[in-house]
Amino acid sequence: MTAALEAAAPRRKRRRGTDGRDAWLLVLPALLPVMLFSVYPLVYGVLLGFTDAEAGLNAETHFNGLDNYVELAGNGLFWESFRIGLVWAFSVTILQFLASLGLALLLNLDLRLRWLARTLALIPWAMPPVIIAIMWQLMLNPGYGPVNRMLDAVGLPSDVNWLGEASIALPVVIIVGVWAGMPQTTVTLLAGLQSVPAELNEAAAIDGASTWRRFWHVTLPALRPIVIAITTLDLIWNFNSFALVFVLTAGGPGGTTMLPSLFAYNEAFRYGNFGYAAAMGNVMVILIGAFLLFYLRGQMRRRLQ
Repeated sequence: MTAALEAAAPRRKRRRGTDGRDAWLLVLPALLPVMLFSVYPLVYGVLLGFTDAEAGLNAETHFNGLDNYVELAGNGLFWESFRIGLVWAFSVTILQFLASLGLALLLNLDLRLRWLARTLALIPWAMPPVIIAIMWQLMLNPGYGPVNRMLDAVGLPSDVNWLGEASIALPVVIIVGVWAGMPQTTVTLLAGLQSVPAELNEAAAIDGASTWRRFWHVTLPALRPIVIAITTLDLIWNFNSFALVFVLTAGGPGGTTMLPSLFAYNEAFRYGNFGYAAAMGNVMVILIGAFLLFYLRGQMRRRLQ
């Protein structure tokens, strides 16, 4: 009996080794594109931030250590763009969440033509950011845009340059960002609302809880994991947004909508400082990653209490 078990043990080990190799062979076709198009560019970009890489066919690249980061620490324009990026990301994320939550609650009601309303709510999601930006540019055009024409029809000032005045350009771009990003947040919250057991709300209603108290004490706590996930993703997406703001204002007027991604883009493709631009990207990833780490840890601690 003992001899039979000892003979079977090597066979089991060989089988496990063969299963492991087979599993890697099955995963490899899906893993290669991820390594090629995601991991490799990420690693290359991080390494590029420690070089003096510049545009040019014969330009030589040398390792320069922390020189880019020392220079970046004293670059007031970059840190101002970082501040604008934080204002943009947090404003869009918060307003987007509140608007999407209200829309999701509305779409969760048993209303007539609810299917049509849900379909219409997804329209911005089906449009590329560039198309959204062009559409809003036309709507907000100070000369012939329908927004100013409607203001003129009701007797309000109709010569507003929505995207060309430094005092209002960022708030206007934030509103466009909220409109463009609402669908995915709405769909996620709507799915969460539909997963909340109806018995909980019915029991709270029998106990005499008002609609607001049922929402605050029953629905919202049930949605907390989904809220944490979607707001985290929205914050990352919004901070890294590029195409929408680039087409709308290209960072103007006067740099009032210059997001850090736009600043890094200009540094790389306008001025040819690839190494310096890569260092900006590395700093943005580290700072946003650190913030998200503290945010998620805090939320998880609240959940476990």
